[in-house]
Amino acid sequence: MVVEAYRGWARPYLERLARPFLRWNPDRLSALALGLAVAAGAVAAVVRWTSPLWFLPVSALVLLAGLFDVLDGQVARATARTSRRGDFLDHVLDRYADIAVVLGFAASGFAEPVLALLALASLLLTSYMGTQAQAVGEGRLYAGLLGRADRLLVLAAAAFLEFDWSLPWPWAPAEPWARFHLGGIEFTVIDVAFAYFVIAGQWTAFARARRTYRALAGR
Repeated sequence: MVVEAYRGWARPYLERLARPFLRWNPDRLSALALGLAVAAGAVAAVVRWTSPLWFLPVSALVLLAGLFDVLDGQVARATARTSRRGDFLDHVLDRYADIAVVLGFAASGFAEPVLALLALASLLLTSYMGTQAQAVGEGRLYAGLLGRADRLLVLAAAAFLEFDWSLPWPWAPAEPWARFHLGGIEFTVIDVAFAYFVIAGQWTAFARARRTYRALAGR
């Protein structure tokens, strides 16, 4: 996980951000993160019938969803309310959040449906391999190129670029829908993000599966 490497550096800032929520139940923060992710997916889907300018709130909602997804665990640890039940609920809600956001982006008209489907499958497979390692007693795996924080940041950046390039800036593409061309095929920024999810997601899933398999062989 690329962003995970900076968790130690970010911990003091996360502790400050968590202070106003110390009286909250961590499960409520997990539910709030899910609600923000669903809202991001819904607004992204609305882009198809409105304007790419709506990608700006989509980017903000994705970032907020990721923030509260981190704060629920931070609050649980700070208030000694960590539990297996809360950990399970957090993982369940995270998967529904992933589905909502990706489907919203897929419905926006700025993504190839097949590529979005492959990206979603890769994200779910990556998360499955991490939790499956925990299920067989090897502990939760976060290693790899594509952790959850990584993909939320990538999606937020892709949404912001779609918003920014929809404005009449000098650097904006002449064609409002196509951003990149390769072999006669047109790609948007979101397509590029989804293609990265497919490649990095499959690599991460394979690496986690191999690591767990080798660990079990050593028992």
